Amino acid sequence: MLVARPSNSPDRIDDKRPGGPAGGGNVVSLASNRPAPGPMPAPSRQSLRGLDWFIFFLADVQTGFGPFIAVYLTTQKWTQGEIGLVLSIGGVVGLIGQMPGGAIVDAARSERLVAGLAIATIGCAALGYAAWPIFPVVVTAATLHAAASCVLGPAIAAISLGLVGPFAIGERLGRNARYASLGNGVAAAVMGTCGYLLSSRSVFLVTFILTIPTLLALSRIREDEVDVARCHGEVARAEPDPKATSVLTLVRQRPLLIFALSVLLLQLANAAMLPLMAGVVTTRSSQWAPVLIAACIIVPQAIVALMSPSVGAKAQAWGRRPLLLIGFAALAIRGLLFAIVSDPYLLVAVQVFDGITAAVFSVLVPLIVADVAFGSGHFNLAQGIVGTAVGIGASLSTVLAGYVSDMFGSNVAFTGLACVAALGLMMIWLVMPETRRTGDEAFQRA
Repeated sequence: MLVARPSNSPDRIDDKRPGGPAGGGNVVSLASNRPAPGPMPAPSRQSLRGLDWFIFFLADVQTGFGPFIAVYLTTQKWTQGEIGLVLSIGGVVGLIGQMPGGAIVDAARSERLVAGLAIATIGCAALGYAAWPIFPVVVTAATLHAAASCVLGPAIAAISLGLVGPFAIGERLGRNARYASLGNGVAAAVMGTCGYLLSSRSVFLVTFILTIPTLLALSRIREDEVDVARCHGEVARAEPDPKATSVLTLVRQRPLLIFALSVLLLQLANAAMLPLMAGVVTTRSSQWAPVLIAACIIVPQAIVALMSPSVGAKAQAWGRRPLLLIGFAALAIRGLLFAIVSDPYLLVAVQVFDGITAAVFSVLVPLIVADVAFGSGHFNLAQGIVGTAVGIGASLSTVLAGYVSDMFGSNVAFTGLACVAALGLMMIWLVMPETRRTGDEAFQRA
């Protein structure tokens, strides 16, 4: 159940940061003359369950890539240089495709169709890996997979927003994160077993087969319940307002720019932690390293599955900033503990903090983008802007942390990553406004 709190302002963003305006009457307006969203939508159980299972199976499909690609291509006698080139090409496409992917979803008249085409593309890419592991085919498959993924992320958030509306999106995103986490865990176990018992090629065949239930689950979402205007963050206006719907106005939004920089710092601190820690564990306990690293992956996924729905509900009750502070604080603590803990088994316990950070940001990244961009008609482009910041932070993290670790040791690298997380925390504390929406109408959804 989600209940919106009444407010004197029909559409506002509160600014309660230290040094900022205080009191209920002071607000930061993101768009002048922007009307409040319409009545609370009531999607059917079929559509909501369809979205649940769509996200679950999509996580299964996406899990078939990643580290399995390197393992598979190694068995096909590829050199590490060739594998690295393919992965780099996919990474570059994934980075530069974030904003165009969001713009494509904003321009679409059916998010379900866009998502379906993207899934079919990923299925064909998986089949290409399995059937013809030669350089031209693999590069094409990696490019198609990265491009389709740039569309899928915004499409999922857009479908969610189109189904439940801006006031219930926090709870819905929490549920999305839970099913994605469960799908990742199940898929990793199934594909790891198939790779062990059969062959590494079978992982991509399983991925291709899993696109079928993914598309079936997508078809269960009723097209007429996915409001196209809400998907794009549009609202009805008595008169057109070119300024409010301008892309230039959107990219100048101070909360969006602050948040994009914050998630860049988040990824700069976070992306390198697990790879660095894996190297430390392998050095200290090489025999048990695979098991310990697997546990370090499973523990955060379990935390995300447990916490994500609560994060969505608390984001509406408490606001976004308190949860952002918790997420950054957990990341900083994790980095410091990695720097001082020497027992490889205790390092697994430290991964609980990774789960907390992941649960917070898996929900809050699309949620805050929806807060800021709703009313502009460019919700998915805004997702692409933040996604680009995520990609830049992640790319820089592994390079910089690896260099620091080689030069000064892993403890210094972990401490440096913790300091970056602390910088992100201070940015949220000092300059990030509260973006939670409030409205005149109290409503209730069972």
